[in-house]
Amino acid sequence: MPGTSEWARHWHFAPLPGLDLLRARYVRHTFPRHAHDGFTFGAVTGGIEEIGLASGTVRAGSGSVVMINPEVAHTARAGAPEGWAYATLYPAGQVIREVAAELGTIRGTPGFAETVVDDPSAAHLINAVHRAAEEGNALAADSLLRLVLARLLRVHGRPLPARPPRTAGARNALLARAALEERIADPPPLATLAAELDTSPFALLRAFRDAYGMPPHAWLTNARIRRARRLLETGSSPAETAVAVGFTDQPHLNRHFTRIVGVPPGAYRRERAAIRVLPGGTEARTE
Repeated sequence: MPGTSEWARHWHFAPLPGLDLLRARYVRHTFPRHAHDGFTFGAVTGGIEEIGLASGTVRAGSGSVVMINPEVAHTARAGAPEGWAYATLYPAGQVIREVAAELGTIRGTPGFAETVVDDPSAAHLINAVHRAAEEGNALAADSLLRLVLARLLRVHGRPLPARPPRTAGARNALLARAALEERIADPPPLATLAAELDTSPFALLRAFRDAYGMPPHAWLTNARIRRARRLLETGSSPAETAVAVGFTDQPHLNRHFTRIVGVPPGAYRRERAAIRVLPGGTEARTE
């Protein structure tokens, strides 16, 4: 891989369900405000990453681990001229809950209070998971994954705070989100959505931002990309996917998908179509 150019690989190692992997170097690329439905653990291996949160911007350098809980809206960009390189694990929430339950050290819903920690040992383990998966060593990848998740939970894990009582605004935000999910390909204008919920557009906009960390239109783009990922994983073409999730055309999908996921939809689809698992656990290439 070139030393000065951007590159990325976002893939899934079939023997480890519930885990996505991203290894990348970005210089000019910026991630818009978005959120993940699972956890994010990124080991920065070079340069500096800047993560924008509702509470402000934090910076992560080499040896740091970036930890983001599910549904936390954030941005990401280079914090230095040379950009940043990292290896990232995206385990599903169920994977974290299983490891936390085995440890028995966190009461309640497991999560992480800090976004960036200086933990070279955990960073080394994250990179080791990537190397084992890239070598096709399922036993090592699975073992190392559980070791790093156990370390992160034991050293940095905390129970997530209980959710505050739901207000009328929060209920409207939840109903608006459900309506947008149901009408993802043809969403109503904000004023129409507010009228359906018997509230004002500005009140709904404010409540939605408070609940989900981004306005409805940004949340909708994020939701479309999540659905697009699921469709691409089942074999849909980028052109078919673009229409199904409500983008005007494939270039529109390409632009938003690349910004949020970090790789184009075609590359994302190829990584998941390239390998299938045969009975007995062996792998065979399908493309």
